[in-house]
Amino acid sequence: MEAIAGDVHVHGYGWAGVWSAAASLIFLWSMVQQHLPAQLEEYLSALSRRLQAAITPYVTISIDEHVPDSFGRSEAYLAAEAYLSATCASGARRLRADLAADSDRMSVAVDDHEEVVDGFRGAKLWWRKTKTLPRGNVISWSAHEEERRTYCLTFHHRHRGLVDAFYLPHVLAEGRAATVRNRQRRLFTNNPSSDWSGYEARVWSHVKLEHPSTFATLGMDPDKKRDIIDDLDMFRDGKDYYASVGKAWKRGYLLFGPPGTGKSTMIAAMAKYLDYDVYDLELTSVKSNTELRRLFIETKGKSIIVVEDIDCSLDLTGKRKKKKKKASKKKGKSGDKKKKTPPAPGAGKDEENKVTLSGLLNFIDGLWSACGGERIIVFTTNHKEKLDPALIRRGRMDVHIEMTYCCFESFKVLAKNYLHVTDHELFHEIRQLLGEVNMTPADVAENLMPKSKKKDVDTSLARLAKALKEAKEEALAKALAGAEHEEGTEDDDEEEDDSSSSSEEEENGKKKEE
Repeated sequence: MEAIAGDVHVHGYGWAGVWSAAASLIFLWSMVQQHLPAQLEEYLSALSRRLQAAITPYVTISIDEHVPDSFGRSEAYLAAEAYLSATCASGARRLRADLAADSDRMSVAVDDHEEVVDGFRGAKLWWRKTKTLPRGNVISWSAHEEERRTYCLTFHHRHRGLVDAFYLPHVLAEGRAATVRNRQRRLFTNNPSSDWSGYEARVWSHVKLEHPSTFATLGMDPDKKRDIIDDLDMFRDGKDYYASVGKAWKRGYLLFGPPGTGKSTMIAAMAKYLDYDVYDLELTSVKSNTELRRLFIETKGKSIIVVEDIDCSLDLTGKRKKKKKKASKKKGKSGDKKKKTPPAPGAGKDEENKVTLSGLLNFIDGLWSACGGERIIVFTTNHKEKLDPALIRRGRMDVHIEMTYCCFESFKVLAKNYLHVTDHELFHEIRQLLGEVNMTPADVAENLMPKSKKKDVDTSLARLAKALKEAKEEALAKALAGAEHEEGTEDDDEEEDDSSSSSEEEENGKKKEE
């Protein structure tokens, strides 16, 4: 028994000595490391990696949080973090929760110095997140120089080809998809070009896109709505198809119709259905084609680029200039010699520095339009006939959607949304009136909206029927006034013809007497 106790005592003392020596070595190494030259430390690290590579069959890939010479975080790092949060975080013991700037929900990520295991096509892979603190005698000028985070991916060297060819692209794709699912949709607007330079310069500014419109609440014919949804589905899932036919992954929509027919609401419904960001491009603040090109380059995929009321934004038809040139040529030929007034200072520069029709066409489907992918371009207008045919031809504006006045099918959608009613005794009368009167969905919705907390269906529908009758009477009154005006102008023309003919007869009679 004494011998056994002695053995235990000796072994315990031995392990205590080992741990004490290890702690001393770690402390000594930390002290030496602070005063070790950077070149020597790098050499020793490289030597240790070579020794490890010669001994172990495993390969390690590091993904740093920050890219050199950049203030932003690495896209590969963010994709790896999103991928691990979505797939492997359940196996981690320590997690870190955070609310991202462009997200509307909490995200959970693997904490520092934590390891998780992933499997892919029979291969086992280990992910470990490390954090390295800077030297004590180094002055850091930016936040990401203070500490360095890295994801280390370790796997057996026989899976090297699988990881390079398939696993890393899989991580990137799944990480991006997870980021899109968790993000908050944004509404962008372009900044003036004077704000594009300097510290923290931004071409676009954004706010949260919180428009509640959906295709379910959109007042439109259900069949027409279904066609639009099918077209959007085909575009969203058509990356490989677009590549196979040699087309850039983009699509153009032209929304045209009277004011109040739901063009802006349609854009919001499209963005919510696809989960895309919206870039509201204000063309009047863009000074040149170069600026327009840069604005396009700064947009990201999964987005809708909108130019509302494009017929009012700029004179893009080129017809006015041609007319002016022809008129000036005619004046020159007539011999009417006048002193030429010198052009105002800077007038020629203003003519050059502005967006032209050619620049806008290149923006839509030129070579620059193929930069990136998964973008939708939407133009809206109240007057389709005013637009240049080259601007809205197929291939540029692929889908033309006419936003019409409210029909009975649209009314039924609005009645269900606003009053939760699918049938009523006034429906027949309203259907007949909608066939005779033009009323926008916005006006119909305003009449259907309850004016108190108690939803009185009868009162709301009666108010709409009354508004339709009044609109019908106004339309008839305008038609009668127009007909009377035309008759009056015709009578005036006949009187002028009679007076002119009588005056001609008197003149001819005087000539005969002379």
